[in-house]
Parts: sequence; C-alpha cells; structure tokens
Amino acid sequence: MNTDDINLAYKIRHALNENLDTLPADTSERLAAARARAMARKKPDAARAAARAGQRPRFDLARLARALFTGPALVRLGVAAPLLALVIGMGGVYEFEQEQRVAAMADIDASMLADELPLTAYLDHGFNAYVESQQRHQ
Repeated sequence: MNTDDINLAYKIRHALNENLDTLPADTSERLAAARARAMARKKPDAARAAARAGQRPRFDLARLARALFTGPALVRLGVAAPLLALVIGMGGVYEFEQEQRVAAMADIDASMLADELPLTAYLDHGFNAYVESQQRHQ
C-alpha cells in the first residue's frame, strides 16, 4: 500500500465513524459482514503491515545484513565475492599509483642532485622558461 491508499483508508474510516450513529441498521450489518469476510481472507503479514502503516519507515542495517548474508552459501558468495574483488582491485590501483608517484619524484630528485646547477637555480622563473624553451627545440 502506498501513502495515497493509506490516506484514503483513514479518510473513509473517519467519515464512517462520524456518521456511525446515523447509519441504518442494515447498512451497519452489511459493513460488519464485509469486515469479517475481509479479515478472514487477509494474509498473516497484512496484519503486521497494517500495524506498521501508521509508523514512519526506518532503515535497519541489521535486517539488511541478515538478508544479504543468510541463506544458501551461493547467494552469500554471490554478494561477497564481487565486493571483495572490488575492494582488492581498488587497493591494487591505489598502490600502483602511489608507486608511480614515488618513482617519478625519485627521478626528479636524482636528476636535480646529479646536476651541477645549484638548487636555487631551479627556483628561478627565468630558468624554468629557459628549460622549457630548450625542450621545445629538441
């Protein structure tokens, strides 16, 4: 049942309760019989759903975890295996990127230390322009 259905049911119930004393006896009996038939046909879960209909829905992490990780072993494996593969893959990519970054920084440091220029030359903006122009000519 969605919210509109529940609101309609409340409005109907309210209207019937307001005019309960003015209803003819045969109408009251027909309504009582219809209610009895409906209660006899309802599903067991419908009673709990009807009781919860007035409550605000809430997120239950424990129920979600139970639903995901209970049941046949293949179902649990079917959920856990892709998640585990994703985590391991992302960790591997992160480690690879870190190694690449460290290697690049080590190359730059080694080049600077092996060069005969003083370190302050690398801080000069004019020197950076000179290096860029030399790289374009090569």
